[in-house]
Amino acid sequence: MAETPFIHEDFLLETEAARRLYHEYAEGLPIIDYHCHLPPDEIAGDRVFENLTQAWIAGDHYKWRAMRTLGISEDFITGKGSDQQKFLEWAKAVPYTLRNPLYHWTHLELKRYFGIDTLLTEASGMAIYEETASKLRSPGFSTRGLLQQMNVEVVCTTDDPTDSLEHHQKLDKTYVGIKVRPAFRPDKSLQIQADTYPDYLKKLSEANGVEIRSFAALCDALGQRLEYFHKHGCRLSDHGLTRIPFAKASEGEADKILQKRLNGRPLSPAEAEQFQTAVLLFLGERYAELGWVQQFHLGAQRNNNNRMLRTLGPDTGWDSIGDYPQATTLGAYLDTLDSGGKLAKTILYNLNPADNEVLATMAGNFNDGSLRGKMQFGSGWWFLDQKDGIEKQLNALSNMGLVSCFVGMLTDSRSFLSFPRHEYFRRVLCNLFGNEMEQGLLPGDTAWIGGIIRDICYENAKTYFDF
Repeated sequence: MAETPFIHEDFLLETEAARRLYHEYAEGLPIIDYHCHLPPDEIAGDRVFENLTQAWIAGDHYKWRAMRTLGISEDFITGKGSDQQKFLEWAKAVPYTLRNPLYHWTHLELKRYFGIDTLLTEASGMAIYEETASKLRSPGFSTRGLLQQMNVEVVCTTDDPTDSLEHHQKLDKTYVGIKVRPAFRPDKSLQIQADTYPDYLKKLSEANGVEIRSFAALCDALGQRLEYFHKHGCRLSDHGLTRIPFAKASEGEADKILQKRLNGRPLSPAEAEQFQTAVLLFLGERYAELGWVQQFHLGAQRNNNNRMLRTLGPDTGWDSIGDYPQATTLGAYLDTLDSGGKLAKTILYNLNPADNEVLATMAGNFNDGSLRGKMQFGSGWWFLDQKDGIEKQLNALSNMGLVSCFVGMLTDSRSFLSFPRHEYFRRVLCNLFGNEMEQGLLPGDTAWIGGIIRDICYENAKTYFDF
């Protein structure tokens, strides 16, 4: 009798009710991936990867952190090692990632894209490297082909206000398949204490033809970029912040702070927070006027290892969960916008699981009956987008709000092979509901609960973002 593959049709589905929910209601749904970091130039150019290292390991700091933990040299992670050497080192590492989500993701992705049931190990590594390299160079495995394989309907990239969006424009003109939309990520416009801030303002000035020498001019420049992004299909913004700053300042006070910075004088933390609050309030009001969704990713403590930051730069695997206070300033920011009738649809994500209930209840404070699920407690993010983190987010949302209104999963990924994470989420979701049906905690109405599952996996996002 043949051994059942590790990734089989009922993977993660523990009960008959869970299996029915997944196979009958969730499995075949399209994917709306409303937040990721895929490079739009690679979609526009329909890049073909030469091997799995290029498609799978390059840029994936999840894998890099695991390899470093195992004592693998940086040469075979981000360094001078060949693609083949880097893959074989990863193959050696995989068996030791048991109980880390990387083990599930690795084998799910090998199965879904390449039909490979063999577990990735040092012994199987070379054969899998050669088989996947051959497939990646064949029709249907370019960047667009990989997206189509997973039934992706919409992808939202992450784009700085200074971006020309030339690749999105090219896709609009030439690509009739998946919708690829920009998302506005203005973090650098808030980072007034950064050494690079004056240079960034020059870049933003050049993008608009507006010289930024005042707070009013900065708002004008950002407003023009918002209009430009909107014209090119953008309907979302995104902010990656440790916490929402909130210290109100008048436009005149914000202008004085900016002048001080442009004149090379140091700012106090209080002044920086006043300036950042003023920018965020301006942006929040404009998002509401444009009918956008604003997203806030809160709680990452970034670039902890300065030695490696100097060597490799940011976003290379030296970030962790932060323990910042969130509720007071977040509530004040949302309340200020709401009081002026300018609170856009909002998604709140936290990286510290201790803040699950904080953000779930904060979102509920500003649901005003104007539309279904206006305020969202977002899916488990970064370190929390694994089985335990997903379940905790779903439970917090269920206990504190209405999980039936939830807009579901996203990849937040830089890899074109990450889309089975939507399947992973859907299986965890169906298992959670199905198990409670069999325990008598939920009614045995498969059709009704299946409809809720379909909404969470697809329909709610389709309505909420209105692409």
